[in-house]
Amino acid sequence: MPFNILWIWFRGLLSIAILGGGLYLLSRWYDDSRVVERVSVPATAAGPDDVRRDPEGKPIATETPAPAVRVFRFEPGWNRPTYELAGALALLAWASLGRWIGSGVRSLTLRTGEAPSAAPEAAPARRAGDDRADAPPEPDVDPYGDRHGEVHKVRRPDGSELRIECYGPPDAPPIVWSHGWGADSTEWFYQKRFLADRFRLIVWDIPGMGLSKKPDDDDFSLENLAGALKDVIAFAGERPVLLAGHSIGGMITLTLAREHPELLGTRVAGLALVHTTYTNPVRTTRMAAFYTSIEKPVIVPLLYLTIGLWPLAWAMMWLSYLNGSAHRSTHKSSFSGNETRGQLDFISRFVPMCRPDVLARGMLGMLAYDATEALPRIPVPTLVVVGDKDTTTPPECGDFIAEHVPSAELVKLAPAKHMGLFEHHGPFNRAIARFASRCQAGERVV
Repeated sequence: MPFNILWIWFRGLLSIAILGGGLYLLSRWYDDSRVVERVSVPATAAGPDDVRRDPEGKPIATETPAPAVRVFRFEPGWNRPTYELAGALALLAWASLGRWIGSGVRSLTLRTGEAPSAAPEAAPARRAGDDRADAPPEPDVDPYGDRHGEVHKVRRPDGSELRIECYGPPDAPPIVWSHGWGADSTEWFYQKRFLADRFRLIVWDIPGMGLSKKPDDDDFSLENLAGALKDVIAFAGERPVLLAGHSIGGMITLTLAREHPELLGTRVAGLALVHTTYTNPVRTTRMAAFYTSIEKPVIVPLLYLTIGLWPLAWAMMWLSYLNGSAHRSTHKSSFSGNETRGQLDFISRFVPMCRPDVLARGMLGMLAYDATEALPRIPVPTLVVVGDKDTTTPPECGDFIAEHVPSAELVKLAPAKHMGLFEHHGPFNRAIARFASRCQAGERVV
């Protein structure tokens, strides 16, 4: 979301301060541990007349002071160099190992997920996608970057190349999944794992994300991204598809509904809008009044600064991941506290994987987004999924969409924030499975 650029820079500058502070203290420790010593050496007489003698005439040995020499001598104790070294090591450990240290602390409160099996199909102890109310829960398998599906590539006129992966039987009902901004198609780990026996899952990387090539003209407007989704629908075949989109994926889906209404009811059987909004997300987030007031004077210039200084921004994003500040931020903004350590690290890992200039251009595109007028004209069944504690796209956004789309159903995950689909993948998958089956059967939702 566009306002997240504030936290990206805050975490980045904090990360530089931590690393810089550690290096500074290390330098001070080295300087303060070097002491000045003078080493005297016997003088060499030039001749008998130059030798100094005592009253009895005996030669007197003389020494000539050598220049002062600084030598390194560290003496541990309750002294300044020891404090400097301890502070330097603490800050450098935080800068490079903070995510591991934080993980150890969080292990006291967060659950541990099950280790993933080698074969994804062998994991569930329940029928994948089982939507029965009494179905056993899906296990919290720790996610990983699973890309074992059929790989296809679609070249677009703007130079972008879409990476598309397919899972499940080719003749099963198709679902096209559009991930959130700054992530990639591996976000749909639990859907690929637990729904692929009943549905044809088509996941794709949004242009510039994951393994998809960005447009040559750097056009990351929602309209252009909706055009990319249209190409994915064309790739999916003749059977009507269900479109599922998370966050910006939902915005892309609604933009498609606005720009290409002829696809709804013909090529598109239904929409699943997950943790998303209907207009500029700055206007609908928590603290919208504050973020709106600084949108033009702060957020927009900062986005352009990120584009211009993207190598620096990228380095800061990696530092924030390594020191654990990205994990802390993700935990606060995306999860309600029911996530596993593996889930938190997996989502936090998206932070440094995306080029900051691409991230910023997409955020600029979101500022111009508005699909409000398209909502009443959506003729297909629509599932709206919200998290009761989501501050990024608050549940009121979903309420508004559900109220204005004629054939909409609202599902609330609780307790859940912006990654409720991840944290509560079992209830989410059951809701999707029920909804997709009804859409493919031609049933109305309400």
